[in-house]
Amino acid sequence: MPQKWYLMTQSSKKETFYRINDPFFRQHHGDPDQYIRRFEKIPVKISQDSVEASKEVSCIIAGEIRKSQQENRKLVLGLATGSSPIGVYHELVRLHREEGLSFHNVITFNLDEYYPMDPRSLQSYHRFMHEYLFDHINVSPENIHIPDGTVPKDKVYSFCQEYEEKIRQAGGIDIQLLGIGRTGHIGFNEPGSPVNSLTRVITLDHITRMDAASDFYGEVNVPQNAITMGIGSILRAKRIILMAWGENKSEILRKAVEETISENVPASLLQNHGNAQIYLDNAASAGLTRIKTPWLVGPCEWNDRLIRKGVVWLCRKVNKPILKLTDRDYNDNGMNDLLTELGPSNKINIRVFNDLQHTITGWPGGKPNADDSTRPERAFPFPKRVVVFSPHPDDDVISMGGTLARLSEHGHEVHVAYQTSGNIAVYDDDVIRFVDFAGEFRGVFGIDCFDSTVFIEQVNEMMASKKPGDADAPEIRKLKSAIRKGEAKSACRYVGIDEPRVHFLDLPFYETGIVKKNPPTEADFRIVTELIRKIKPHQIYAAGDLSDPHGTHRVCMNIILEALYQVRNDEWFKDCRIWLYRGAWQEWDIHQVDMAVPLSPEEALIKRKAIFKHQSQKDRPLFPGDDAREFWQRAEDRNQQTAITYDKLGMAEYQAIEVFVKYQPDF
Repeated sequence: MPQKWYLMTQSSKKETFYRINDPFFRQHHGDPDQYIRRFEKIPVKISQDSVEASKEVSCIIAGEIRKSQQENRKLVLGLATGSSPIGVYHELVRLHREEGLSFHNVITFNLDEYYPMDPRSLQSYHRFMHEYLFDHINVSPENIHIPDGTVPKDKVYSFCQEYEEKIRQAGGIDIQLLGIGRTGHIGFNEPGSPVNSLTRVITLDHITRMDAASDFYGEVNVPQNAITMGIGSILRAKRIILMAWGENKSEILRKAVEETISENVPASLLQNHGNAQIYLDNAASAGLTRIKTPWLVGPCEWNDRLIRKGVVWLCRKVNKPILKLTDRDYNDNGMNDLLTELGPSNKINIRVFNDLQHTITGWPGGKPNADDSTRPERAFPFPKRVVVFSPHPDDDVISMGGTLARLSEHGHEVHVAYQTSGNIAVYDDDVIRFVDFAGEFRGVFGIDCFDSTVFIEQVNEMMASKKPGDADAPEIRKLKSAIRKGEAKSACRYVGIDEPRVHFLDLPFYETGIVKKNPPTEADFRIVTELIRKIKPHQIYAAGDLSDPHGTHRVCMNIILEALYQVRNDEWFKDCRIWLYRGAWQEWDIHQVDMAVPLSPEEALIKRKAIFKHQSQKDRPLFPGDDAREFWQRAEDRNQQTAITYDKLGMAEYQAIEVFVKYQPDF
């Protein structure tokens, strides 16, 4: 059986240990736990990962269900959709199947639904709830309530009033599950929603529609409106549990939990509720004061990582390079604890300066015949066998295109393994364009390896019958896969990697034809394990993206971790190092970096042109996420900003820098 993995980098391990057991601390601050959480106006529970947190939430729900059955009463659940509650629903289904948890007395009310929306649509929350929960438990159909996305416009107001009345007649909601959007919305209550608002139709914020674009195969297909329970409806619940996973939620969560109540951050209104609790994974908690800047909360046990994090933060705050920080800078900005323990300031400054300086290398594969005692990578063996795993067919060049070119230039045996086909991220127009080319190709050369006329007609028929938001036919998916493979090969050639070292794994979990993917299976693990064992690499590069626990990057990383577990006892693995990159969606912070590879202006241009080879993703990617810029612009700006940050800290000035974090498996 595969292991249950979560990504645990050196920087994501618990690097802060408050000195809460110190007698002086207890004497002057009382309950240490309350003191550490004093900035938080809603109780927050942080778990290692979303799996652990989801099990805890499902245990709470299961306990309340059993208690209500013992008391011979109904239990009313308010349910959410999106990625956050999926793990809870999986666990509730497991409890029903394996431990006999009955839902015969449970009544459910869902928060929201797109409007208009056919309940059979792939994007319907009605369908979502049945696929993830209702079809797998013994809840009575008459006890299921979901806003109706097919109600005629002139009857929506009445429907919303009736929905509120049904909640009242059921006795009110006992436990309300919530997620949180990047705008701070709960349900679909966008910023500005009144605190006393009830179930109603609302116009979706542009950011919310952008975030939903991947589910609808493009932002243009996302409905403008939704029916949602209001803030007032939510706050009437007897108990509220909000869940959030991933770094992309960390900043809005900090605002909701630590800042003053504001209708511009709807989730902050939960501060008014007497029985609300927030469950986060490590990544989502990154913005909280006790995690981001623990030295502002209480006395810390300082280790190397925390010292670097604190000093880099201080440099940004006072706008000084490391070697110009003074004792007063430390004292005036809440870092007297560090100064007292390890000062004076010049001693700390030199320590951190050298630490950061040693992350910089122009030899990502190691420099032969050189002293490697302070270098990120070892000198030997040289050249090395390298495998770069890319979740999609462009993540490699977007995230580490300059490093790829450098590794190839230095003579290493570089392999690129594309884990998924990326076929759902290709516009239909690109398929039509390539089919047109096939017809022209036949006319120019008189070559007809297949009946191109019939082929073109079939493709045109499939494209014409496809409705916005529909999944592609298998034949179209194959064409889109072929487009992305051709682009990936072209990019690899451009950075010096020959086709025999380009591997298209087409992992089965991805090939559903829709945004929702299957869980990875032994087939996925076997494909990656066999490739690693075949190459026996000295270096592995992989995408360490924590932004979405249900995203493709996270799944691909977990598959790699399982494969590494399978090969852990192989002799060659003892000499293998694993480096994690980020790129299109986020970047490592400086305090996390273990290796920084500087790029010259010419190398930065090589990277840009390699990204350009992915024409189907250029100009306007199908799934842009929360950033409207093209992928090459995102990557270039982030690499340049990293170089600027190093420069401001007092390091040498470079055009751009790609950064990596070293991963050490815990087995």
